[in-house]
Amino acid sequence: MRYFLYFSYDGTDYHGWQRQPNAMSVQEKMEDVLQLYFGHKVNLVAAGRTDTGVHARLMVAHFDIDQDFAAQQLIFKLNCLLPSDISVSDIRPVTSEGHARFSAKARTYHYYLSLRKDPFRLRFSCRYYHSLDFDLMNEGARLLMRHTDFGSFCKAGSDNKTNICHITQAVWTEVAPGLWRFSITADRFLRNMVRAIVGTLIEVGKGRLTLEQLEQVIAAGDRRVGGESMPACGLSLVDIVYPDDIFIQ
Repeated sequence: MRYFLYFSYDGTDYHGWQRQPNAMSVQEKMEDVLQLYFGHKVNLVAAGRTDTGVHARLMVAHFDIDQDFAAQQLIFKLNCLLPSDISVSDIRPVTSEGHARFSAKARTYHYYLSLRKDPFRLRFSCRYYHSLDFDLMNEGARLLMRHTDFGSFCKAGSDNKTNICHITQAVWTEVAPGLWRFSITADRFLRNMVRAIVGTLIEVGKGRLTLEQLEQVIAAGDRRVGGESMPACGLSLVDIVYPDDIFIQ
């Protein structure tokens, strides 16, 4: 039987989602706890690979198991055994075709910029010290939705078979005084894509890059012409959408 596991984590102290040979990952922590509960190894396949220091307010991973279990009891036990920076919220049975990564129709990320010092934002936003034109940055964000090739925002050396992504939302919003959120939704994301897009839009907001030049950057399909990749602490995966027909009621 296949199940979707819904969880969240503060990625500050982890080297990303994916298991690493010489560093602690979220996947290792969760698989170790599942093995402790079930008495044998359980493999998790996640919706995506968050990088070192990136957070997930919502992540989904699937696992296959033949043992019967009570979902609510498993959620309770996992939350008792997991460290305080990882939390499980739900478990749902799915069809054998349901896949945490490949069945996802859309994903949404948030990137937070804090324009003022605030110790309560330290772990989940990027402190930024310069004034920015967010209206202009929103014009730049709208340009993204006219394009599908985002090679200019993909980490060099990535093993993507294609750089094609379909962005359906990209917008900056001030969610609290001095705290700005960039929300972006697409069917898929390339490695480092959101942080590179944010860094490039900041160049627009500082007046160093015109909208015409931004168009040229996007069209180039070359990471060397894009803006810098912003720090991981500001980025969170916040939503994943799946088709209803993969869930077993």
